[in-house]
Parts: sequence; structure tokens; C-alpha cells
Amino acid sequence: MAEKGFTEEKVRVGDTDLQVLKLGTGKPLLVMHGEMGFSGLLKWHTALAAKRTLHIPLHPGFGKTPQASWIMNVRDLGAFYARYIREQKLTPVDVIGFSLGGWLAAEMATANSGQFNKMVLVGAAGLRPPTGEIMDMFTRTARNFLNENVVDYQNTPEFSSLFGGEQTPAQYEEWEEARAETARIAWAPYMFTQSMEHLLANVAGLPTLLVWGKQDPVVPLSVAELYHQRIAGSKLVTFDKCGHMPEIEKSAEFIKEVESFLG
Repeated sequence: MAEKGFTEEKVRVGDTDLQVLKLGTGKPLLVMHGEMGFSGLLKWHTALAAKRTLHIPLHPGFGKTPQASWIMNVRDLGAFYARYIREQKLTPVDVIGFSLGGWLAAEMATANSGQFNKMVLVGAAGLRPPTGEIMDMFTRTARNFLNENVVDYQNTPEFSSLFGGEQTPAQYEEWEEARAETARIAWAPYMFTQSMEHLLANVAGLPTLLVWGKQDPVVPLSVAELYHQRIAGSKLVTFDKCGHMPEIEKSAEFIKEVESFLG
């Protein structure tokens, strides 16, 4: 069954059947979801889909796409997706990645920045925070972790529409599968690699937009500043009174910045 508002297709990548959601028409935009899996249709999806075809693959091990046992870390996952976009003749493609998905996009760019036209990283993990630390999602329930992603979850309408109300058995299963796969590929060290800071020099020449909430409790603002330092020519946009989900907490401003950057 397709996710609400999207068409869904199965794409064979090596020995894995990758589930890909699509929305819109126009130039492709690759969307990399975060560590809690794909959340559902949001305002920013609909806005960008007016001029873009969004390609949203559901990562192996995150629900509908079966786990690929050979993928042992985020770098392996990046190589998997490099094959996907090459075989689907999407390269070079614009990419936007959220949290774990931002780290994934950055890993792919360090290996081959030429596979992307432009890159947007939103609250991206992947770097050791110079100050503060990445929130440990495994010291909390999935619901509590999600609540802490935003500054005020009770007064953020899109957040409530996705995650409000009583947790359903389907949500519980999806979130726990996502957490298990995140632990498998991003555990040691937790949600970053020591090498990323040095490898980002390879991203020179790739137009990059960094979008962060100033009060991000999951991936501290110091990570954004380090990405900004290490990716030559990158642009950093921050939103006040905003946590880890600017696409939900500051949707109008987020859409404006991303649309302006992508052109």
C-alpha cells in the first residue's frame, strides 16, 4: 500500500528491493530521511513537488525495504545509494538529507561530489560536536525522543498531525525497526565518524545549504558551524526558537530557503 499522497515503486538495487516513494513533477530531488524513518506527507513536500519530482527511498532495514546485511555503516549505505542513483540515471541530482539522512548525503558527497548538483543538509549528524553532544535516542522511548526533537511539540501543528494522539501498534513497530537499524549502522561511535571532518575537503565546489534550529537538542548547532567551516562556500541558515525539525517547526521559512537555494 502506497504512503498517503505518494506513488510507490520497488527498485532492484543489487540483491535488495528498495522501496521508493515519489511525488510531483519536474527535475528530480533525492530526499534522505532520518533515523526515525519516513514520517509522512508534510507541507514542504507538497510545496517542492510543484516543480520537482521527489524521490524518497526508504532505507534498507527501515520498514518496507528489507535489511541488507552487508550494509554495516553509513558509508556502506552511501555506496548503496550511489549505485541506485547511477543505475536510475538520476546523476547528477539535487539532494536533501535530514539528520541521519544528512550524514548519509554528506558521506556520499565526500566519496564523489560530482554525483550531486546541490546539497541541503538539515540538522545533519556525521560530525563529532565541538561543543555539546548528539542526543542518545536509546536512553528514551521512541515517542519521548520525537517529542524532544522540537522546541514545543504540543504547539507545533504538523508535529501533532504526525505524532500526536495515542501511539499505534504500527507506529511502535516502525519506530523500533528504525531505531534498531540506526543502532546497527551508526553505533560506534554514535552518529558520527572521526574521518568525516577531514573528508569534507572533497566536497569543495558543491553548492551546499545547511539548515539548523538554533535550539537543536539532537545535533547541536556546533555541528552546523563545523560543517560550514569544512565545506568551502557553504551557506548556513539558522532559525531561532527551533529544534531538530525546522521543516516542521518553521515550515514557511524552511520552504522559502530551500526553494531559493535549489532554484
